[in-house]
Amino acid sequence: MPLEPTDRTADVAPDRTGAGPGFPVVAVVGGGQLARMMQPAAVELGVGLRLLAAGAGESAALVVPDLHLGAHTDLAALRGVAAGAAALTFDHEHVPTEHLHALEADGVAVRPGPAALVHAQDKLVMRERLTALGVPCPGWAAVDDVDALVAAGDRLGWPLVLKTPRGGYDGKGVRVLDDAAAARADDVVAGWFAATDGPLLAEERVAFTRELAVLVARSPSGQAAAWPVVETVQVGGVCREVTAPAPGLDDDAASAAVAAAFRVAGELGVTGVLAVECFETADGRVLVNELAMRPHNSGHWTQDGSTTSQFEQHLRAVLDLPLGDPRPRAPWTVMVNVLGTRDEGPEEMYRAYRHVMARDPGAKVHLYGKGVRPGRKLGHVSVSGDDLDDVRARARHAADYLAGLLDE
Repeated sequence: MPLEPTDRTADVAPDRTGAGPGFPVVAVVGGGQLARMMQPAAVELGVGLRLLAAGAGESAALVVPDLHLGAHTDLAALRGVAAGAAALTFDHEHVPTEHLHALEADGVAVRPGPAALVHAQDKLVMRERLTALGVPCPGWAAVDDVDALVAAGDRLGWPLVLKTPRGGYDGKGVRVLDDAAAARADDVVAGWFAATDGPLLAEERVAFTRELAVLVARSPSGQAAAWPVVETVQVGGVCREVTAPAPGLDDDAASAAVAAAFRVAGELGVTGVLAVECFETADGRVLVNELAMRPHNSGHWTQDGSTTSQFEQHLRAVLDLPLGDPRPRAPWTVMVNVLGTRDEGPEEMYRAYRHVMARDPGAKVHLYGKGVRPGRKLGHVSVSGDDLDDVRARARHAADYLAGLLDE
């Protein structure tokens, strides 16, 4: 005899957000791996997640049941995914600012809001504001043409770094110019000036000893929390490795970097995770390079190495929930990205995945559900422990094996 159902909800359309009864829903714009990794955090918190992705095959779209398909540049699509959500947040910074203002006018809780997010969208706006706040930055200038670029190089020193204010990431939209002659002869630079509506950003090329990142989270109520400052290694403009905490970083320098990140978050009105990418110089200065107002590659180590991951903390923050404990679980955690090195089938990746799991059960492998192609971020590996050399070697070995750089 069949059992009688204990409730009478069979005729009601299911809520695909995954939210518990009475719990809020967060709408996320962007279908990349950052949104994908928010999904398990949402499940554990009991809150709902709704996704706007450009295609059903995108990384997050493969795992988030409440999927809306549409472009992040389509205001109607943004309004659709935001309807009924407690907050709207992002997997990237590319949503048009005017659309975010329109959503706020509709009453949507956009977090971070457009007044804050523009500092991560536009590098010139960021430089102007950080300079006004007295935050240490590289020397910079806004340049409208090649003559202004050459004048900036003569003042700031050559080589000079030229950046497009918007749209650049993972090394894209960045040009290093050796001297005035190179600046005048560079066809890419000429194309940028012709195609960009407004000035470009010229910056001094900092002679840094290493790159650091500071991750903090801030809620609308003003509560804030920080993870330890980490060391990052970039290869070809793409993050390759993160060590938490940054080895050998002076306590005073670490405290000053965290204090600066808290100040930036408060002054700009950031809600959610703020990543502050920095240069450390030979004389111990820490200069702010760029900002990101979302979970960030430099924070992936927190999934396994911290009491509260950046993905959980971001959801807590945008919902104005009490923030979680950001303290590390182990003395050291190293995260290494898995980058595609060749075209290969899914069977080969799965074979490598099984091998890594068997060889090092303590290595935590996170894959993004992407097809393999050279240079693509396919996933990452984190290893935690007491001995930095051992932890680093294990994380590198696992990531290199998954990427096809090793065979054994």
